[in-house]
Amino acid sequence: MIVPFPFVFLMGAWGFGVAGEVSGSKDLKTVSRYLVPAGLAAGLLAAVPGIIDYLGSVPPKSSAKERATKHALLNVTSMALFSLGWLAGRTRSRYLPLALQSVGVTTLSIAGWLGGTLVYRNQIGVDHRYANAGKWQEETLSADGTKTLQDAAHGLAVNQMKLVHVDDNRIAVARTGKGYLAFQDRCTHKGGPLSDGVLACGTVQCPWHGSQFDARTGRVKAGPAEMDIETYDLHKEQKKIGA
Repeated sequence: MIVPFPFVFLMGAWGFGVAGEVSGSKDLKTVSRYLVPAGLAAGLLAAVPGIIDYLGSVPPKSSAKERATKHALLNVTSMALFSLGWLAGRTRSRYLPLALQSVGVTTLSIAGWLGGTLVYRNQIGVDHRYANAGKWQEETLSADGTKTLQDAAHGLAVNQMKLVHVDDNRIAVARTGKGYLAFQDRCTHKGGPLSDGVLACGTVQCPWHGSQFDARTGRVKAGPAEMDIETYDLHKEQKKIGA
């Protein structure tokens, strides 16, 4: 909800700056000068949920992580360019502020496109839970083995899943009509989070591109994924996960 404000303020600052330079209007240039700090402040505010999503919602080792990293770097670059342009505007330089802002508009536009892709293609920050999926569940287990994946799966209804963190491993635990299962959360296609996908009749479907896997054996049932996913013993000691 906060994202449109820095985008509109900074784009507006550039637009008013161009209009002011073309028309020679000091009033338009003044509007541009005041919009920049407003956009920078809004950008810093919007960065807070962005950082939270980057660290907590974007799956590691995925195409979304690469896209989110580029998105973040371009946003930081845009903020820096507009800041330098605003400072340059306080000197006698006439065209440098507008030149810096023009480059900033370009990087900001690319960052905005990447951000939209993260939402609409990778569904970052989007609640798209299917019928009877229940509330999103996530838990971190210690590697000392005090709790097993079976313990983490307790309370799941049929066709519900839960994301479990064990050290650096992301594991999806699920319940099907035939019992509880555990498998790697990372789709072998682009790294999508299977725990955020759909589970039906023992088949889990990735929410990003629709790859389907047998939740019990890990076998690919439908592409675009070509490699099987790893499955886990629910009673296996946590320190041996991934070994």
